[in-house]
Amino acid sequence: MSRVIVLGAGVIGASVAYHLALAGADVTVIEAGGPAAGTSSATFAMDVTHLKTPVSYYEFNRRSAALHAELAAELGGASWRHAAPTVQWANTAAEQRSLRERATRLRSWGHPCRFADPAELRELAPAVDPSACPAEEIVVHEATAWYDAPLFVRSLLDRAALLGADIHYGLRATALTLDGGRVRGVRTGSRRFEADWVVNCAGPDADRIAGFAGVRLPMERVPGLVGETTPVPEARLEAILTTPDVDLRPAPGDRVCSISWPIDALLPHEPAPGSGGLTPQERLHRQGQRLIPALRSARLAGARIGVRPVPTDGLPLVGTSPAAPGLYSVVTHSGVNLAPLLGRLVAGELSEGRPSAELAPYRVTRDPAATVQDESLHRMSGERAALQTDAGAGAAQV
Repeated sequence: MSRVIVLGAGVIGASVAYHLALAGADVTVIEAGGPAAGTSSATFAMDVTHLKTPVSYYEFNRRSAALHAELAAELGGASWRHAAPTVQWANTAAEQRSLRERATRLRSWGHPCRFADPAELRELAPAVDPSACPAEEIVVHEATAWYDAPLFVRSLLDRAALLGADIHYGLRATALTLDGGRVRGVRTGSRRFEADWVVNCAGPDADRIAGFAGVRLPMERVPGLVGETTPVPEARLEAILTTPDVDLRPAPGDRVCSISWPIDALLPHEPAPGSGGLTPQERLHRQGQRLIPALRSARLAGARIGVRPVPTDGLPLVGTSPAAPGLYSVVTHSGVNLAPLLGRLVAGELSEGRPSAELAPYRVTRDPAATVQDESLHRMSGERAALQTDAGAGAAQV
């Protein structure tokens, strides 16, 4: 069986390493920090299948989301997957029409979602202030979940280690070694590791790794702020809330996790000292308090800015480049959701030596089309474009 080096111990690297070890490969994991030390510990980590387009990519995400439950049963122990409905609403009439159109499209694809009266929030999320939802209807996605990403990573790596994987933390890849034009290993300072394959699962650092072999990956590094409160048992948040201003979900230990696309669009800018402006962290917590008044008794104890690895068209980048044989890259947005399926398929390709038809649309060699984007990337890009438009208009008025 092949010797494989996996660079990165986030959700993608951990899943690839586990599935390779399960297939009998000789696996070495190299990670600059610790398990889930990078983006995987600074992510909202929920089932985002309902945000994925086109339909083929929706189905890809739906299958991977289902594999989370299978994988949790396979590994045993505490589960990282927590079933919870997802509740969406919009603020303006135009946004409400768009949300209804998207939900109608999802239902035509067989997605389990329904329209409901906002009064149902009293049952789905009793802690929400009813006045914070101005919509005439809400959309409820029934079969969704949120994930404890660090626990997910640790569960996969622990099992990979039991299967024989050699895991090294605190080592940063400084070069790839080549022999006859083929990538044959990794250097980490004075140390050298050799293998038949190097799998680049370095997340936002993936383009740097590929650059060692003269390959450029069409991806961006997009910052995102994720907050987590101190324990708030009275919040009783049992649903995932996705609203125009802020998204909230439960977190382990009676905490609440939050993100905001509009606030992310402002990153990495901070208010000038003495300006009296709120920091992004303060703004994020206030948005959560506006939805759930019980959060006023809590603090934002944990807030991290993670860097999302985002392919330019929003779809995964998977596979090898003719310019760098022996180097296999896996880069994706929504990595927590896609990790189970990507790990299984990538391990299958490398261990069996046969290309997967399911991965064919996502090859690193494709020409990424800007018109083919998943809906979450549209939303992310839209917030940033609106910010740039506003900034440009302000500059023109000066």
